[in-house]
Amino acid sequence: MDSAFDKLDASGFLEIWQHFDADDNGYIEGKELDEFFRHMMKRLGPQEKATEERVQRLKQRFMSAYDVSADGKLQIQELAHMILPEKENFLLIFRREAPLDNSVDFMQIWRKYDVDCSGYISAQELKAFLKDLFQQHGRKVSPDKLEDYTDTMMKIFDKNKDGRLDLNDLARILALEENFLLQFELGAGSKEERKRDFEKIFDHYDKSKTGALEGAEVDGFVKDMMELVRPNLTGPDLDRLREVLLRHSDVNKDGKIQKNELALCLGVKQTP
Repeated sequence: MDSAFDKLDASGFLEIWQHFDADDNGYIEGKELDEFFRHMMKRLGPQEKATEERVQRLKQRFMSAYDVSADGKLQIQELAHMILPEKENFLLIFRREAPLDNSVDFMQIWRKYDVDCSGYISAQELKAFLKDLFQQHGRKVSPDKLEDYTDTMMKIFDKNKDGRLDLNDLARILALEENFLLQFELGAGSKEERKRDFEKIFDHYDKSKTGALEGAEVDGFVKDMMELVRPNLTGPDLDRLREVLLRHSDVNKDGKIQKNELALCLGVKQTP
């Protein structure tokens, strides 16, 4: 990236993000995107006139390089990769060789860092999460910088400004991919189609391959299932719904959901 952003730090990045994500939907898109590249044009070449043609050319050049999801929008990690100097790019620690595409993995992270089991991630819990991530990536970070990064992350992702992160906030931070269950029409189709879909669904959440869902596997399934009808699911909501599912489906009361128990819950007839 050009030296125009060399002195940018976490706080400066936050100001840019909040300015251009005007509708606060977690993306820079449409007119916001044009405004951002107009701003970039002025910083990269202050002597050059920012004509519409030049702005669009710059936009095309950078979007082809940094719009990893190829959706014509800039996610926060993509923008960070574009403009933050490497030494300040705290958001790069969330980039993976493989994307976070399974709610089971997501719920394992959630349960680990929601230390007080409140159903939310506090600033202190987020700080512990960030500290562990930096260590995993072999990066040293001072206490002051860690505080700065934590504060910036809270300001960016705490959408309702209550000083804590909920399930949806953390999902945005970790760029959790689209709900796995959206690809299925649950309850629709022939008996064979429903059975085939059920096998795919159970296999997706049974990451331990034990033939039963337990722990974060149950959490991941409940999260995705309930978000089909309740998009803004909170941690306490998930805990309540998990209890309901176990109460109705866990016939042998072992704290797990066996394959035949989930099939019964979803109304799928199993072949003996």
